[in-house]
Amino acid sequence: MSKSAQALASRTLQSLMLKRFGMAVFTYFLAMALGTVAFIYNHLEIPLSNFLLLNAGVVISQLVFLGLFLSGRNLLFQDPSLTEPQVLVGLVLQTLSLSMLDDARGPMLIMYVLILMFGVFQLRPKVFVRCAIVAFIGFAGLNIVEAYNLKLSRPELAVLEVCVLSVALAWLSLFASYVHSMRQRMRQRRFALQAHQDTLRGMMRQLEDLASTDELTGLFNRRHFLNIASRELSSLRRGHKHGLALIDLDHFKRINDIHGHASGDRVLQTFASVAQTCLRDGDVVARYGGEEFVLLLPDTEPDHFVACCERLREAFSRAEPLGIKVDNLSLSIGMTLLEMGDDLDEALHRADQALYQAKRTGRNRCAAAWASADA
Repeated sequence: MSKSAQALASRTLQSLMLKRFGMAVFTYFLAMALGTVAFIYNHLEIPLSNFLLLNAGVVISQLVFLGLFLSGRNLLFQDPSLTEPQVLVGLVLQTLSLSMLDDARGPMLIMYVLILMFGVFQLRPKVFVRCAIVAFIGFAGLNIVEAYNLKLSRPELAVLEVCVLSVALAWLSLFASYVHSMRQRMRQRRFALQAHQDTLRGMMRQLEDLASTDELTGLFNRRHFLNIASRELSSLRRGHKHGLALIDLDHFKRINDIHGHASGDRVLQTFASVAQTCLRDGDVVARYGGEEFVLLLPDTEPDHFVACCERLREAFSRAEPLGIKVDNLSLSIGMTLLEMGDDLDEALHRADQALYQAKRTGRNRCAAAWASADA
């Protein structure tokens, strides 16, 4: 993955985590609002200074987390979302706030559930259970301490609240485990689907290669070449020219008759190898049929085009097919130029006429049939 792609992925991840952090802050805002209502209606048996100190602790803790997210230091942790620390801080603050309540503790137990719900989709089951245990110990310990100090006004209600909380925490833990297993299965299916898609793409590429490539020589086939040539011709600008040539291996039938078809195939493969070596990147050579090939040189001049074809002819005459001995390898080339507004079929006909001229005048040579007189 490139650095720009990594930076984009990191920014996207940070944006997502900031949104989740915003949800947590909103939950704290709701809790502070409920606490304010409880304080106004005298359900908090604490002075105003302690109430303000608790709210200050909430604000400071969230500012610390916000600083970690904005600075990017959260990415240094194993869990960049800092879900477990946020949940644990929330549980501690919730327990401290409950220690200041009396009759309103029961309704406020729902805040334990809201805090832990924040970690249902992010925490592993063991970590979630650990957080649930912290919540249970905190609330149960609060009641035990008050009972020991004889400050628990309604012990039977406290026992009920502890039991209700334990049931809620147990259910949440089972739900978190179920959600985690579902996410794992979905992730595995997504990976399997991705693997199948990659395999399918590979098969499609292979099919495309088979549909566009000559199996024997590895060059493009006639159909694919015509598609490429048509596309190049349609994008040709005024004043620019493409070179188009038909190439025929001389006396190829005699090679097949004397040495066999396997040797003829080796000669065809030898030409393909020579052509790919002689041509520049962007030049297109394809098997046109039998021992005939076709060549397209985009954006070229007549002199350069002739020199390229001559270089190809001479290189093939010096080639030695692997494993066989064939004397006097040669080829004939018919050349023409493509210009803007030209017709591909007519250009191929001109190249074919030039090829016929090269063969008629002795083979092993290049002949040209230019479209315009000034070429």
